[in-house]
Amino acid sequence: MYVPAGEVRLQGDLEMPAGAGGLVIFAHGSGSGRHSPRNRQVAAALNGAGFGTLLFDLLTAEEEIEDRIDARLRFNVPLLAGRLSRVVAWARVEEGVAGLPVGLFGASTGAAAALVAAAACPGDVAAVVSRGGRPDLAAHSLSEVRAPTLLIVGGRDLEVLSLNEQALERMDPSAGHELTVVPGAGHLFEEPGALEEVALLSAEWFRENLRK
Repeated sequence: MYVPAGEVRLQGDLEMPAGAGGLVIFAHGSGSGRHSPRNRQVAAALNGAGFGTLLFDLLTAEEEIEDRIDARLRFNVPLLAGRLSRVVAWARVEEGVAGLPVGLFGASTGAAAALVAAAACPGDVAAVVSRGGRPDLAAHSLSEVRAPTLLIVGGRDLEVLSLNEQALERMDPSAGHELTVVPGAGHLFEEPGALEEVALLSAEWFRENLRK
């Protein structure tokens, strides 16, 4: 399917289990897309927990070709966040998903886009999960994020862990933000059981914070 995002239409995959209690929109990390095996694994787990999921490409096919050459667009957080915000707006009125609370799941640079979008759309985003995210790239928006945000970081991903700890200090504690460390996990959560733990933590977070 194609999802409208302002002046462009982006390819996406929507999965809606019967009786879904909310919709989680994924924002992939740098150099990745809707086919990211890690995001797909988490999305499948969320489907099993009763949530709809939307994985979509933040860049058009033409832009992806350009980005493979200079890697410029994948770090353009304002561009990516703007598109994510428009997809959230689309989800709020699209038949079949309208009326469902919306959560965002961002990985790496996609987490920065998710945080900027959540700050820009406080009435439309109910919760955020960041997996190995780069919240430092959303520094100007961190204090404005009202949606409860779970920052998940691998215990061996020391640089990103430090960036997330610093980011949490800049976020409003009254919103209920939390940082969780998965022991022994690296940046990509490739270790046995690490990504399964991410999925469990994410499902619980959305279960607590996505309410009709």
